[in-house]
Amino acid sequence: MTIHKIDTLRREAFYWLAILFTFALGTAAGDLLAESLKLGYLLSAGVFAGLIIVDWVAYKYFKLNPVLTFWIAYILTRPLGASIGDYLSQSHSDGGLELGTVITSAIFLIAILATVIYLTKTRKDVIKNPA
Repeated sequence: MTIHKIDTLRREAFYWLAILFTFALGTAAGDLLAESLKLGYLLSAGVFAGLIIVDWVAYKYFKLNPVLTFWIAYILTRPLGASIGDYLSQSHSDGGLELGTVITSAIFLIAILATVIYLTKTRKDVIKNPA
């Protein structure tokens, strides 16, 4: 099995189901930590970023299965993004920076475009001879 190709109906279905569930559950997980457990948006973002780092260490240094670590990191990016987005957009009284949804969306759009342009130019994301 490879994470580098989604070239069958089964893999395509799995990919879209993963997106559906991670968006729903990821947002809920971010809200759970930030709001229900009262950690706040910034600390919640830190928790999810820390878990992604732990996942990377498990892959890099302990040789945990690359497919498993990919999906763990993928799943954790949703609550990380939601927590960061809430921190930027929510009011000061709710623990945010009160930038609003338009400015927050623009920040995310610029970050995504910069990343895509950078990777397109440098091709640092290209894996030679994927398994």
